[in-house]
Amino acid sequence: MKEREIRAVFDKETITVYQAYRKGIALPAVKAQTFVSPFKVERMTWIKPSFLWMMYRSGWAEKEGQEHILAVKIKREGFEWALENACLSTFKENIYKTHENWKEKLNSTPVRIQWDPEKNIKLDNLDYKSIQIGLKGEAVKKYVKDWIVQIDDITDFSKEIHQLIINNEIGKAKDKLPKEKIYPLPDFIRPIINADL
Repeated sequence: MKEREIRAVFDKETITVYQAYRKGIALPAVKAQTFVSPFKVERMTWIKPSFLWMMYRSGWAEKEGQEHILAVKIKREGFEWALENACLSTFKENIYKTHENWKEKLNSTPVRIQWDPEKNIKLDNLDYKSIQIGLKGEAVKKYVKDWIVQIDDITDFSKEIHQLIINNEIGKAKDKLPKEKIYPLPDFIRPIINADL
């Protein structure tokens, strides 16, 4: 298995990413089917294609300010634009050659990429990575105005899975998980985001 590949729920046109917010941001977003005030386009916002990484980050929707889990279906062309216009959040010599090049890229691109250990159903680290994508500036505006196709509040669904895990019904919990598969990245994008070839 490769260490850095994107796994996600996707179809021909869209890919699903996850975000967690407090009620005041999440419910208006579901109603408007995009992000509206008090969501701030001026701030960086992180999207995650991995459902279990989102559960880890939000503590199964129990962490303060992350009580609502949103499944956001976005256009694949928008998702790939984000990756194409990205910079890794840590310096990699094989990609940027020098610290100066990396700093310059970091300051001039509207997207950040991080690879963190993927999680299993008990939220322990696996030996391969999951991508986190940070959007700022132009990327957030495109996300909100152009890319979003559908927003669903999946908080109850997430809590159902968590309850099964608490009850030690691991098989049932695993059966309920979103079926994520390897996303077919265009070859030219792989080196930009440090994905495995």
